Amino acid sequence: MATINQNFLNLKESYLFSDIAKRVSAYQEAHPEAEIIRLGIGDVTRPLAPAIAEEMARASLEMAKAETFKGYGPEQGYGFLKRAILEHDFAARGVSLSEDEIFVSDGAKSDCGNFGDILGADNVVAITEPAYPVYIDTNLMAGRQVKFIECRAENGFLPEVPDFKADILYLCSPNNPTGAVLSKEQLRAFVDYANANGTLLIFDSAYEQFISDGALPHSIYEVEGAKRCAVEIRSFSKTAGFTGIRCGYTVVPHELTARDAAGNEVPLNRLWNRRQTTRFNGASYISQRGAAAYYTPEGRAQCRENVAYYMENAKLIARTVRGLGIPAIGGDNAPYIWMQCPDGLDSWSFFDLLLERAQVVGTPGVGFGAAGEGWFRLTAFGTQEHTARAMERFTNLFGK
Repeated sequence: MATINQNFLNLKESYLFSDIAKRVSAYQEAHPEAEIIRLGIGDVTRPLAPAIAEEMARASLEMAKAETFKGYGPEQGYGFLKRAILEHDFAARGVSLSEDEIFVSDGAKSDCGNFGDILGADNVVAITEPAYPVYIDTNLMAGRQVKFIECRAENGFLPEVPDFKADILYLCSPNNPTGAVLSKEQLRAFVDYANANGTLLIFDSAYEQFISDGALPHSIYEVEGAKRCAVEIRSFSKTAGFTGIRCGYTVVPHELTARDAAGNEVPLNRLWNRRQTTRFNGASYISQRGAAAYYTPEGRAQCRENVAYYMENAKLIARTVRGLGIPAIGGDNAPYIWMQCPDGLDSWSFFDLLLERAQVVGTPGVGFGAAGEGWFRLTAFGTQEHTARAMERFTNLFGK
């Protein structure tokens, strides 16, 4: 009989969003007349930008002709997309990278988990908490020791450099779930810590396009020395509406190394390339053509309209919650609002109350780790009509 990976038994029985879906489904079955407004999972509601949809349609037609048909593409991504990424996401912000440091993927979630394939199970991993569950679960699956850097309300849920040595450290800015954003000075402290301790930073910047404050960094590579210690992971899911299309990318600089069992430094770019060519056949040509269209003048303008649409929702949610006297952060440079559960309720009790009395769905903060207990995440990815109606229900429920 085959044996299992025993580490999977260290995981919670089910994924956070599966638990939420079950509770909502049970409520809907018992109350079929209820209009449930979902401000929980971060799935987009706006359609694809026309420039992207048109380019993907053209790419689909190419696949129907022998002379333009594409089979397997390069596992690292097509050059036309990588060049657009380099120009618009990095060179425009003063960051110099090369094409072979960009690895196009089927989304940030995959790479956040898969990057651990090239890292040893004996690494000590530091994760800022509250945290996106994938960071924690995939490291537990690999059998790594996980330590937490607790982020609390007193410091605006911003992480502080740990007082212990970590081999790997996850950062997310703008943060999911809290909406907190690290300044350049705060990022520099982590880069300095990483270079002093030989720590690999895994920097998730999936929401960088939601930053409106010009003083805030969009890439960790805006900090000197980051190429020696950091991987950066990005996504087209929210900024270009690719939640169901799947495309993202990871940057692995040539300077970035880790040690083998003999103590020799090994370039991680080389190992990640080896992993990708073995276990990944590349994102589809059609999705990459769509991602490249995001970088055209039309595509960027249309996607900025979508981001602005969601940020109007974020501002409304933040304004409503704070206006009710409920402490909250986020909503200004991130599409998430992290609110304290009123009346001392725990996260799941507040989830149930909000569902039963307002028919609004959010995400219990404790689902992002123990440091999230007593807090709650709302997302800006609903329609403006649904968001406004949800906030009316909030006001009716919690207004004095």
